[in-house]
Amino acid sequence: MTGKGGVGKSAVAAALARVAASRGQRVLVCEMDDKGSLAAYLGLDRLSFEPRVVAPNLAAMAMNTEDSLREYIRLYLRVPIIGSLAPLARIFDFVANAAPAVKEILAIGKLCYEVRENHYDLVIADSEASGHFVAQVSAPDALAELVRIGIVADQTQWMSDLLHDHSVSTVLAVVTPEEMPVVETIELRERLARAIPVNFAGAVINRMPATTVVGNSRDAEHAAISPEISDETRAVIEWLSARRVSAEMHARMLANAFETAAVDTLSEAPATNLSPTAIVEHLVGEIARMVGEHV
Repeated sequence: MTGKGGVGKSAVAAALARVAASRGQRVLVCEMDDKGSLAAYLGLDRLSFEPRVVAPNLAAMAMNTEDSLREYIRLYLRVPIIGSLAPLARIFDFVANAAPAVKEILAIGKLCYEVRENHYDLVIADSEASGHFVAQVSAPDALAELVRIGIVADQTQWMSDLLHDHSVSTVLAVVTPEEMPVVETIELRERLARAIPVNFAGAVINRMPATTVVGNSRDAEHAAISPEISDETRAVIEWLSARRVSAEMHARMLANAFETAAVDTLSEAPATNLSPTAIVEHLVGEIARMVGEHV
């Protein structure tokens, strides 16, 4: 899962993970940038590299490239790890600066490993913002171009195979119905198509404004001209109506770019001061509704 910063990607990832787990799937959700957002949406103080069971069928973790390097050495090089990795990490940093794909491949490789070993039915990567996402997901292909034989080539090949397999891996973009996130999501799909043959499932629009802005007894247009309301209330109604119209326009823009009749939408939370876990509760209901419509 990817998207421009601030669109609610981590909240949607947490909610999607909860919905899948509630339907009996073994789910791992991983925060790739380890900023703590996913932990907050799961009601936790923090996450670590070691997957932690946070609910029935649901485990969560945060990516850490040094811990991923440690695990890689233990699993594939059969070298026991004793004490600190600091000296090796310094060498790793030197190599990574010369070949930037090395750090990305440790991150994406950990998740590919969990998929290959069938530890979970669904692995959700709460990825970094879309600006860095393409480099991350195309890391195995990029490194394969640099190293064509040997153990590194063998390791990158199976990762590429998993990422290229449309029945295994897919990309879902989270976007808000605003100009910049929509434009960036359209550009992201084009960049991904040029970089790697990964399946792009589409986009889900988060925080879609409500269809109506007043009670069910009257619509916004009638409310705005009613002599019974104040100028301040009328101004708010007009602003909310204009906001909905703008959101619908950007949703159509996204749908047209993706050549589909419509894109899935998640309505915005009913209040602006909700806690992270309350936002996820709202999104769980929205995603369950959305999934139900497609069944």
